[in-house]
Amino acid sequence: MRSAILRRSQQALKNHKPPTRHNFSTIPSSSSSSIPTVCQSCRRKLADTASPSTPQRRWQSSTANSQATTNIPPRASAIPQTHYEFFPKTLPKGPPPSGPFHIDARELRKEFLQLQAVAHPDRHGAHLKLRAEATSARINEAYKTLQNPLLRTQYLLSQRGIDVAEDETAKTEDAELLMEVLDAREEIENAQVEEELVGMKRVNEERIRVSEEVLDGAFQRDDMKVAAAEAVRLRYWVNIRESLDAWEKGKPVVLVH
Repeated sequence: MRSAILRRSQQALKNHKPPTRHNFSTIPSSSSSSIPTVCQSCRRKLADTASPSTPQRRWQSSTANSQATTNIPPRASAIPQTHYEFFPKTLPKGPPPSGPFHIDARELRKEFLQLQAVAHPDRHGAHLKLRAEATSARINEAYKTLQNPLLRTQYLLSQRGIDVAEDETAKTEDAELLMEVLDAREEIENAQVEEELVGMKRVNEERIRVSEEVLDGAFQRDDMKVAAAEAVRLRYWVNIRESLDAWEKGKPVVLVH
């Protein structure tokens, strides 16, 4: 009896078929454009596994950025504050004590002509002409001041609050110097021909050179007292130079005292 039951159980196990397994491995990935919605084996409706579409990222136009950059107005050029700043090639170190007192006259004139060629009012339109005229006038003033050792000295002293150009009390009490000046005036007035003054011109140019050396040392040491005193001496020598250059027979000579 038991043997018969055991045989029937074994026979039932042999005849049993396992349930059909659903094959989902053939379902395309979500990236596919055609995603099935029904199981291929049991025809059961599948859940919607499609991922929501990702919104497209928007990028700012590079053209707009470049256009905005183009419309930015250029920064205005720095306006020179001193005579020295007009001539950066000739005077890169600026005024003393950072730069020397002596100036190369040829290089200064060369740069002056280059500046005037650019700033001349005739090279600019009507709407910029007034500004060009003002700039040209400032360049002229700076050049006139710096190319003359006396005016240069007076300008440098004025930057320190010392006025020896208009100060009537800024005179020398050096008797020997005053005697040299009086002798020079007499010699110029008594000259019959200009050739008689050649030697005097050479001597006077040496005086100016020595005076410039004294001023260079004074400004380098920041000794304004010595610089102011030498400026008075230099005024005499420059005045003699001008009288020699403007000499005419019989013309009276007026020297600054």
